[in-house]
Amino acid sequence: MSDLEFTPHEPEEESSPAIDPGAIDPGAIDMGAISMGAPGPSLLGTGEGTASSAALGAIDPGVIDLGAPGPSLLGTGEGTASSAAPWPLSPSFAPADSAPPARIPHMGHLALLAAFVAFGFVCMMVAMGIGLLVHFDGVTKIDQIKTHIIYLLGSQAVLYLAAFVPSYFLFPLFWQKSFFAGIHWRARTALHRSWLLGVIAVGCFGLAMLDEVLLPGPEHAPIEDLFRTPGAAWTMFFFGITLAPFFEEVAFRGFLLPSFATAWDWIVEKSTGKAALPLDENGHPQWSLTAMMVAAVPTSLLFELIHADQQGHSLGPFLQVLAVSLILCAVRLKLRSVAASTLVHAAYNLLIFSTMLISSGGFRHLDKM
Repeated sequence: MSDLEFTPHEPEEESSPAIDPGAIDPGAIDMGAISMGAPGPSLLGTGEGTASSAALGAIDPGVIDLGAPGPSLLGTGEGTASSAAPWPLSPSFAPADSAPPARIPHMGHLALLAAFVAFGFVCMMVAMGIGLLVHFDGVTKIDQIKTHIIYLLGSQAVLYLAAFVPSYFLFPLFWQKSFFAGIHWRARTALHRSWLLGVIAVGCFGLAMLDEVLLPGPEHAPIEDLFRTPGAAWTMFFFGITLAPFFEEVAFRGFLLPSFATAWDWIVEKSTGKAALPLDENGHPQWSLTAMMVAAVPTSLLFELIHADQQGHSLGPFLQVLAVSLILCAVRLKLRSVAASTLVHAAYNLLIFSTMLISSGGFRHLDKM
């Protein structure tokens, strides 16, 4: 017979007498005197060794009946093992309350951004007023500001920064993540797809050239008044390929577009009882195709609205800006990267300004633009 085969244990003559489990008084047990590792007599058997090894060696699996009534080891009374109170579940195994995914930015965040933009407008008006009071660069009237490049771009920069700085520091407190992570910036994705984004920018430029042929704009657009001197033209050039695309994409494709898409899906979920889509592997929200298509329309209309004055409110430029904005929305939604749409926007502006730069001989002959 092998060593692992079970054989009944024959008690030795000098062993201690067997203990009747029913005679044990729980109140008489001194828990401090029980040592699981010390040698001594076993509770259910005899012989030296640890209490745990003796107890395991003396239990006969064949006589354990979990369903049969009988006396309790530490008390009296009848009952089955199944009727005994169950062990409390560990908190780690307790079922967690299922919470809907946190989709950011949403309409509440958009409202807070609008408050920051309003604050930026106040700062912009104050800066312009101070400039008029001190007659900065010879400007003394409000009408002169309309064609003064320093006032226009300087005040616009004040607006951008006054809205961006509080957003950069306060939104992470709500999101529990950095600002750029919250708006799904994802610069690495844009860099990996830079060649594709360049092709898209060239396509947008070709679309603008086609629109100029089929639906030409006014002979003298208001934006042309800003190119009065080579210095003003170069200032517009650098502003148009750096600050303008960055802040516009953060506002429109970083906040407006996801907020509108989330609002649409939320309305559908509440009205139909449909479950919300889970977050993707990067923790970003996912939207239905309908929500993305619907959200792109008001985003693009508002984007066109801020450019309408520059284009003279004509149909051709209106359709051009609207189409480019829809493409930027598609890039941001497809690649889930605001940095990607920003790169396309900046490259598109670069191509537009480059044609003006070439046609005017490096902004030296502005009358040929």
